[in-house]
Amino acid sequence: MPSKKSKTINPKTKTKKTSSKAIFKKVVAKSTVKKTSVLKPKVARSSRLVADVYNIQGKIVSKIGLPKEVFGAKVNDSLMAQAVRVYLANQRTGTASTKSRGEITGSTKKIWRQKGTGRARHGSRKAPIFVGGGVAFGPRPRDYSLKMPKKMKKAALFSALSLKQNNGEIKVVTGIEKLLPKTKLMAQVVKKLGFDSKKINVLLITPDKAKNGFENVYRAGRNIEGLKILGANALNTYEVLDNQSVLFMKDAVGAVEKHFVKGESG
Repeated sequence: MPSKKSKTINPKTKTKKTSSKAIFKKVVAKSTVKKTSVLKPKVARSSRLVADVYNIQGKIVSKIGLPKEVFGAKVNDSLMAQAVRVYLANQRTGTASTKSRGEITGSTKKIWRQKGTGRARHGSRKAPIFVGGGVAFGPRPRDYSLKMPKKMKKAALFSALSLKQNNGEIKVVTGIEKLLPKTKLMAQVVKKLGFDSKKINVLLITPDKAKNGFENVYRAGRNIEGLKILGANALNTYEVLDNQSVLFMKDAVGAVEKHFVKGESG
């Protein structure tokens, strides 16, 4: 029997103490590594998107930066629908008109006497019930136009262009301004750019008004069914969504940014 004063050493407790110290050191080492690994160098985010630039032969020749405010905006379906409704409403002239019975030229004499004829009583040949008479509740000239704030119009346009960019339906072309004003040449360019020659549904955007400085482009493409030519300053949500693809001339990208983002008239 061992005496009470003698101390016994339990090997298990000794191993626990030494192992706990080792574990503590490992945890400290891991925590320091974790902290240092979180620190990453800051990378400046580019505010522009990149698109390929095609030549008239359909080959990629360079790259171009697209403004993120225009082609990388958040897509808002309800805002685009509202912009389309306003645009279509503003296209209505509201000039349809008909004449009422008071505006018809003719006699004001009572057709026949009030009683004794066996027929219904009538007072005027110009009544809507008779042929040649006035129109009851017919259309009258009216204003169908609607208004939409400029900021909402811009947001809807940017949303439509961003939707096209996300779907890969936007292309940039260079050299098309050098074409001769011949329909055959423009049709060849459209085909080489990968658009369906039988069912063309393309919106071509020029840097300026279609007939101002780009007369040859307008004359070359005006007779191609399904190809619509529009100036950068006249770009709108309806035209973007109404066409399957949007084809930008290289300088038209900067013109769109200048007119809509920087607020300068193009």
